[in-house]
Amino acid sequence: MTADFQSWASHCQASIENFLDSRLPSVDCVPVRLHQAMRYAVLGGGKRVRPLLSFAAGELGQANAASVTVVAAAVELIHAYSLVHDDMPCMDNDVLRRGKPTCHVEFDEATALLTGDSLQTLAFELLAEKQLTNDAKTQLSMIKQLANASGSRGMAGGQAFDLDNVGKTLTLPELEFMHIHKTGALIRAAVMLGAHCSNQLNDEQLKKLDHFAKCVGLAFQVVDDLLDAEATTATLGKTAGKDAENNKPTYVSIMGIREAKERAEKLQQEADRILREFGDAALRLRQVTDFIIKREF
Repeated sequence: MTADFQSWASHCQASIENFLDSRLPSVDCVPVRLHQAMRYAVLGGGKRVRPLLSFAAGELGQANAASVTVVAAAVELIHAYSLVHDDMPCMDNDVLRRGKPTCHVEFDEATALLTGDSLQTLAFELLAEKQLTNDAKTQLSMIKQLANASGSRGMAGGQAFDLDNVGKTLTLPELEFMHIHKTGALIRAAVMLGAHCSNQLNDEQLKKLDHFAKCVGLAFQVVDDLLDAEATTATLGKTAGKDAENNKPTYVSIMGIREAKERAEKLQQEADRILREFGDAALRLRQVTDFIIKREF
């Protein structure tokens, strides 16, 4: 715990980048175009917030770093697949992601669709191929948790709810229901999968961590909505103002900028309150939470 946060985060980001690079099919492997697109969609960009949360949760229970790297990579592959599909014309129809053309623009729609499919299945391949914990039942439950977080009761379901409500006015509870699934489910999975790589955390501690992750997942989305309203395309690396242009319900459209910022602050305070019970061992989780709340991209 001696390294400062930036050094620690850079080390984690480099570790996950190297691991993903080693596990994604090479560009000379048939089918070449699909494998080029997979690497294009995953490598060389992104904040890697979800892996950072996995690593921080793993450190809380002194988990094996190699195991945490695998689960962090699996979560990041699911996230990357979701971005590829979300950007497609049938969804959010965006042309810019992480400062470069979106996958379907750089390649084509069919290749983008297959890229997302392939990244998703690779995630579960990683979780299933090696022993990650001392208990096989725990590892099976981790696979199930990522599946639930990714599917109709998680991220995909939240996206469906989002698409169904374009142009509609939602209440705050309805909006948070959507984001608990669309954004929050995968963030919660990132924390919990990292924590489950350890055998030192009891059920009560894991329950508290899940509550923490729920707060962080919502706070992440509040900040995302604020950045979409206030930041520039150059800063974000994706099209700014897209939510307002598409008439999507957001924290900003429902609450306004001032109240949305207050909501993010309250969620951070609740997350911090939970982490205080873990003492100094939760330092990295506190730091990643601060990074999420205070980020500018």
